[in-house]
Amino acid sequence: MSKNQIIARLEGDTPVVSVEFFPPKTEAGAEQILEAARALQGRDIAFASITCGAGGSTRGLTLEYGRLLREEFHFHVVPHVTCAGYSRRELEEMLDYLIEAKFPGFMALRGDPPKDSGGIFKHPPNGLAHASDLVALARERCRLRGVSAEDFSIGVAGYPGKHPESSDAAADMHWLAHKVAQGSDFITTQLFFDNAVYFDFVVRCREIGIKVPVLPGILPLPSIAQAHKFSAFSGVTIPVALMEKLESCGSDSEAAEKIGLEWAFSQISELLACGAPGFHLYILNRAKPALSLLSRLANR
Repeated sequence: MSKNQIIARLEGDTPVVSVEFFPPKTEAGAEQILEAARALQGRDIAFASITCGAGGSTRGLTLEYGRLLREEFHFHVVPHVTCAGYSRRELEEMLDYLIEAKFPGFMALRGDPPKDSGGIFKHPPNGLAHASDLVALARERCRLRGVSAEDFSIGVAGYPGKHPESSDAAADMHWLAHKVAQGSDFITTQLFFDNAVYFDFVVRCREIGIKVPVLPGILPLPSIAQAHKFSAFSGVTIPVALMEKLESCGSDSEAAEKIGLEWAFSQISELLACGAPGFHLYILNRAKPALSLLSRLANR
């Protein structure tokens, strides 16, 4: 990958498309991610991220499938690295590996607490407490290896509403600015279903001096059950109109999926028309929604 191509794409005139995979835990899941990767191979996707489980529980699988997506399917892979579950030394080893293996970058995240933690995050002994610490550590490891910031891109997460653990929106924005100041190159937002929330978020970012690209995260909801799940998990608000449409489908999963796709298409169309640098698709290891959206957007 040429020098800082991720940022060059984000700052270019052509909207960026990125996708997010998650590492499988079963044989059926492994078949699903490979099928999705195969279907998306060759599309104009700027980069693909791959997640890490709560408490760092899928670190090995994240790297294994990150390598697979990169080497066999030729995606520019940006793995998630989390503070959760690892000592500073383990994180140094992880970052050194990514730098030396010439991954184009990574997503720096605090990470979710382990499922048995009662939802309370505690950084491990000799570990890091915040994503900003991880960004700073990555820049330090780059300097030690003579790798410029322009050769290794770091993305961070942004909450268009508010991080569930933040005391208020102002504090949330303060810490986001701190993450960026430590050396982050771009922000990928958590999912949202009301574009006004994203537009307001970008305005607030610019007002406090955050100048990096803000890539909106979009999830084509496949069902009412998933709507409830993501609402409970991330605190994201589902618009009443979308909920009513999904509920009207009853048990018709195909109809619900079409509604989710139509909503996502409308979101993306408006976002791009209003100057968003592109969009990041949470595809849940399914290629069909992404292919449908990309096809419709190309034919607008």
